[in-house]
Amino acid sequence: MRKLLIAGNWKMNNGPEETTQLLTGLKKQLEGQRLSVEVLVCPTFISLAAAHEILRDQSTIQLGAQNMHFLDSGAYTGEISGVMLKESGCRYVILGHSERRQYFGETDEGVNTKALKALRVGLRPIICVGETLDERKGAQHFDVVRRQIKGAFSDLPDTQLNEVVVAYEPVWAIGTGETATPGQAQEMHKFIRDELTSLYSAEKAGNIRILYGGSMKPDNADELLNQPDVDGGLIGGASLKAQSFASIISAAEAIAQK
Repeated sequence: MRKLLIAGNWKMNNGPEETTQLLTGLKKQLEGQRLSVEVLVCPTFISLAAAHEILRDQSTIQLGAQNMHFLDSGAYTGEISGVMLKESGCRYVILGHSERRQYFGETDEGVNTKALKALRVGLRPIICVGETLDERKGAQHFDVVRRQIKGAFSDLPDTQLNEVVVAYEPVWAIGTGETATPGQAQEMHKFIRDELTSLYSAEKAGNIRILYGGSMKPDNADELLNQPDVDGGLIGGASLKAQSFASIISAAEAIAQK
């Protein structure tokens, strides 16, 4: 049974003070609950220390980062290494987010290099894949996601697959108010799992969690999370408010308890 993961990607929002306020509110929302789902927040780099400080006395909410460099150190101004993230209290790192691909030219090969490094330093990579609106309209969505999966998972050791998470982002549904239907989400998640099966095995692919990352909100979380191959959500805007994020977590918890 795959454990549901509800991850908040805060993107370029919330400095240290706002991070403290938001996490204080989220902890209050979740106070007294013994969750069987996994909860993760991924603040911007400058707010990791504040987040780690407020989360260090509990185990309900885990900490992750939004990106990393593929080397441990060096003359790479403005970059952050996985070793640094690990030292800052991170357990996860998001790699290959559609915005990184679109605005910063990240490639499948680059995501693969980072994923390999993340595993070596003890971080769990959340590998993002997904198609644009033009690619979906052109019936290229399966080909695009297949290429991204094969590129990102190249040479990833099958002994560490249980440490890897995939996030499917229909790019056309991020920040647009559009959302893939539960059927569309399940169709692509099943396709991703089938691709992973072809690379490894049905057993190993069956242990990899696949998150939905296209505008999951409190009012659609239940029907999306009830799909058999949707193992959680990579939440953007809805994770920036304690109440809305807690509502999604509660929806996941209700499913986990069935």
